[in-house]
Amino acid sequence: MTKRMEISDFIALDRIALDLRVRDKTQLLHELAARAEAFGSGVRADAILAALRSREALGSTGLGKGFALPHARIEGLKQFVGFFARLTRPIDYDAIDGAPVDLVFLLLMPPEEAGNENVGALAAVSRRFRDGETVARLRKADAATTLATLTGR
Repeated sequence: MTKRMEISDFIALDRIALDLRVRDKTQLLHELAARAEAFGSGVRADAILAALRSREALGSTGLGKGFALPHARIEGLKQFVGFFARLTRPIDYDAIDGAPVDLVFLLLMPPEEAGNENVGALAAVSRRFRDGETVARLRKADAATTLATLTGR
């Protein structure tokens, strides 16, 4: 039996941006891709952006209540990469409930071979963001408190 995946498996303090300033979904995806390359994913930003756009073309990853979970499988990625951003102001994201998004968790996953782990990683993130109390804390927290809230520590 495999261990249940947790957010702490793929996020750290240096992968949290509070008060990220973007004007729309397009700029947000560009910013997320650039940051993912910068913190050592080993994959170029343009490849990450293309994968995120491709995934969004299948349907919005705006899951409702102000939360989006942009994610993609990335060729060449060796490990899961997570990044949390709280936006300075909510943006239209074509979320399933039509609400603007202000909390974003980017999840980059290794290619198809890691199928079950990919599902586990998505579940780990969505579990956290389904809890209204957790979401309220994330909207007010500093970086260290945000990390503790996300990882349950």
